[in-house]
Amino acid sequence: MSQSCRDRCGACCIAPSINSPIPGMPHGKPAGIPCVQLDDELRCRLFGRPERPAFCGSLQPSREMCGQDRVQAMQWLGWLEEQTRPG
Repeated sequence: MSQSCRDRCGACCIAPSINSPIPGMPHGKPAGIPCVQLDDELRCRLFGRPERPAFCGSLQPSREMCGQDRVQAMQWLGWLEEQTRPG
């Protein structure tokens, strides 16, 4: 079930690794490191823009991913990152 993003969360911009180029991060970003496009309000500066990586657009907020709070979202996304890490 789809839902809206939680204000001041940014978990999906911090927890996962992103392997495609991001403006300001030409080699992507490692897991656990905030994206340089995350603003002070923990919102994506690239949201809705063509420069936004496809991976980012594929992460849609859901009860499972977002949990009850930001801490749960970080934990779930961290777990998912570990489970999908190659070899």
